[in-house]
Amino acid sequence: MFEYEPLHVDFGARIRGVDLAAPLSDDEIVELRHAIDQYSVLHFPEQAMSDEAQLALTEQLGEPEENHVLFGRTGEVQFLGTIGNVVDAETKRDELHPQTLSQKGNNLWHSDSSFRQVPSYVSILHAYEVPGEGGETEFVSQRAAYERLADDIKAEIDALHVLHDYVFSRTKVAPVHDNHAASLPPIEHKLVRTNPNTGAKNFYVGSHARSIIGWSGIESRRLIDQLNEAATIPEGVYSHRFSEGDTIFWDNRCVLHRGAGYDANRWRRYMRQTRVRGAGPTLAER
Repeated sequence: MFEYEPLHVDFGARIRGVDLAAPLSDDEIVELRHAIDQYSVLHFPEQAMSDEAQLALTEQLGEPEENHVLFGRTGEVQFLGTIGNVVDAETKRDELHPQTLSQKGNNLWHSDSSFRQVPSYVSILHAYEVPGEGGETEFVSQRAAYERLADDIKAEIDALHVLHDYVFSRTKVAPVHDNHAASLPPIEHKLVRTNPNTGAKNFYVGSHARSIIGWSGIESRRLIDQLNEAATIPEGVYSHRFSEGDTIFWDNRCVLHRGAGYDANRWRRYMRQTRVRGAGPTLAER
């Protein structure tokens, strides 16, 4: 049986009593999906994970999503990606390495793959090496933030659509390879999404959200910035300080996250991430 401990007043649970590196039973998969729907962010401490086990776990939850950076640049399909600066047991990338600079885009509040026509359902991140200082991942609930909105704002945004654009977001931090940029044109999504199992609503923005369909640029940015600020108020943030062996799940349908940053010249950070593809385009959701 899963054992639950709350992480934050709005969302999140620490879960014990399950070995994610072993095949899960049908009942455990059902409970895991229910926990994702209910808590949005799940922390499983002390997991003896491996790449093979993580990919198998991802496949039990749905279709793995290919790494968009590698696929965009080369067309190669790879489901596991490295978050951090570790190359091998002896080598790491420093602060000025292009890949380190590119990963600083993760320090912006975002939802993984919101720039894809079929965005991510869940991200799974496992920690192998963690820095002695920094390197936290912060989370906020766009569901809790939606509930805090005034009723007139909920009514105003309910039927709106928003463009999500990877290049718009990430070129603020580092250049995007031409092939990669060409593979990710702006994508139209619903601004308000509804969980199909619980009926709970949330707005869907973050740093990739560029503009509101049919609105001027000034009006678009005013609303998107307002919603992002409503989601990321300090009291709404859960900051996770990683320990080696931590596995974290988060629901990209309703959660924003960001990296808190760390000194890559001083520390090693090695984490492996997979993602589960969503059920379909948001415009087809009810």
